[in-house]
Amino acid sequence: MICLLHLGRIDYATALDLQSSLVDLRKQGRIADTLLLLEHNPVITLGRNTNKQNLIAPPALLAQKAVELYETDRGGDVTFHGPGQLVGYPIFDLRGFSPRVGAVEYVRNLEEVLIRTCGDLGIPCQRIAGLTGVWTQTPEPRKLAAIGVHISRGVTSHGFALNVTTDLDYFKLIVPCGISDKPVTAIEKEVETKHRPMPSMEEVMNFVSTNFGRVFRQQTLWLESLDQLLRSGNQRQGDEANQKPPEDDKIDIPLKVPRELREIHRESGDEIFLA
Repeated sequence: MICLLHLGRIDYATALDLQSSLVDLRKQGRIADTLLLLEHNPVITLGRNTNKQNLIAPPALLAQKAVELYETDRGGDVTFHGPGQLVGYPIFDLRGFSPRVGAVEYVRNLEEVLIRTCGDLGIPCQRIAGLTGVWTQTPEPRKLAAIGVHISRGVTSHGFALNVTTDLDYFKLIVPCGISDKPVTAIEKEVETKHRPMPSMEEVMNFVSTNFGRVFRQQTLWLESLDQLLRSGNQRQGDEANQKPPEDDKIDIPLKVPRELREIHRESGDEIFLA
């Protein structure tokens, strides 16, 4: 089962702290797989593979525009989060899926969720070989969603950012994901060109939640609060109390994907950084 929580708009630091806490709880089996859906205040984040030259704006301009700056442990390069962008943070234990989901398959599944969601909205999308994310199927592909994840001892954090009504001018402050020859876009812009009605953020979230259930072949359950999430995990913990944790749960060997590689590589360690 996947528990879903809509947190509204929260600052990036709060989201980082929350993810850290939930990852620990997921490793202990105290909560089920969880998907956090939210928006952020304007923030630029630097992934583990960031080339600092891809941050174009000087500190003074970021301060003027009230854009925060954070270095993170997710994979990928530099990206922007802000109002009108649906951010998803799956806290999943990949070892709990049957058959077990590997790192590469997990990221491909995230892409599939977003491709199906955009298709539901009448926006045909695709993958591009050698890159991670979701792109429009047009003569000039435009990036609709970015993905950058961190996997520690089988448990995921960070996730995806889908531009819905995002102010695309913010992306002029950076070279998005280090890709200078392909523009970014938003659902709002794409539906306008197709003369389709603009979906609400709630409608987009509902499509995303439905497609998470279909792609990961799990039931989804909307929760109203973090307290409800913790209560839902108590029964799970009781059910698994007599199960001994696998020996590899004690291993914490980091694997850092080389900066120059954008394509996801085969998992070869316990902690994975994906671009």
